[in-house]
Formats: sequence, structure tokens, C-alpha cells
Amino acid sequence: MMVKAELRKKYMQLRKALSTDEAFLLSERVFENFVNYFKPVPDQKVHIFIPIEKFKEIDTQIFITYFLSRNIKVFVPKIVDGKLISVEIFNDTKFEMNNWGISEPVSDEDSGLLDFNYVITPLLYCDKKGNRVGYGKGFYDAFFEITPSETKKIGVNYFNPDENIDDVWENDIPLDYLVTPTDVLSFFKGSE
Repeated sequence: MMVKAELRKKYMQLRKALSTDEAFLLSERVFENFVNYFKPVPDQKVHIFIPIEKFKEIDTQIFITYFLSRNIKVFVPKIVDGKLISVEIFNDTKFEMNNWGISEPVSDEDSGLLDFNYVITPLLYCDKKGNRVGYGKGFYDAFFEITPSETKKIGVNYFNPDENIDDVWENDIPLDYLVTPTDVLSFFKGSE
């Protein structure tokens, strides 16, 4: 059992230790596992984060290119006035770097949509119950509170769950799935 702060530090260091080539190769495997498992189809709606390169996040550009080439609607998060909005992007969408070094669409136009098929979520760690360790800002927990229960909340990570998170809060909303380079784990209770 470890607390979020310890897990955040540990997995940030493990991620930093990956070479750029390793991170890309592992990202490709995560992408392949996602597509093989979920089999996304045209007109589905996917909310997906733009990776923070300096943090060596999963390279979601692979996903975005695939989705756009197959008429799957793509929405990315943007923080406006302290809250996460969903901006639809296209092949010709203009991007700019924000203060945190995250590439985001120039547009502040919130799609207003919440009925996504998938929300692909950034994280540093996820345990065997779907509890997520992010960067501690709480944007995704607030976002998950307003998305319908049918929306699949999917974490992507280089690492499989090992330790349990000791300090899960009652307002933390667990993921439905975790996709890693080797596995797709489901956290549904019931028939899944």
C-alpha cells in the first residue's frame, strides 16, 4: 500500500527513465491493445488528452491520427476558467502551447457534449480497482462526475497495477478500464 504522493513520485521517475524510443514503442502497443479490444467505429465520439511531452505521457497522437482517418469524432480537453471543457478537433485544427507546456486547440469553444463513447484519460498510476493517480488537480474527477455512466473511462499507462492506493478519497471516481502495453484490464463489477 502506498499513498498517492509516493506513487506519483515513483511512476514519474519510472516514466522519465524510459528512452524516447521505448516510450513510443510502448505507446504503439497501448494503442494496438485499445483498438483490438474496443474496436472503435465511425461516428463514435472519443475524448482524449494531448500528451505532455516533458512528462513522457503515452503518445496519444497515434490514437488521434487513427480516429480522424476513420471518421471517429475526436474531442480534447482544454482548461478554461479553471474547468475542463471538450473541444472537437479536426485535421486542420490549430494548436498552441499553454502555460503548462501542453499543446491545446486555439479555440475555446466547448462542444458541450458529455455522451462520449470513450474518455481516454491521462494518469501516472492506476491500481487493480481502477483507482487513478493523476497530477492531483482533480480536473478528471470533476469531468467524470458529469459524464453519463455508459461512457467508458479508460486509463492508458506504460505500467501494470502493482501497489494498492492507500489514500483513495470518496469523491475519486475509478476508471472502467486500464490499457497497458500487455493488457486491457476491466474494473467493472458484474458481467463484463
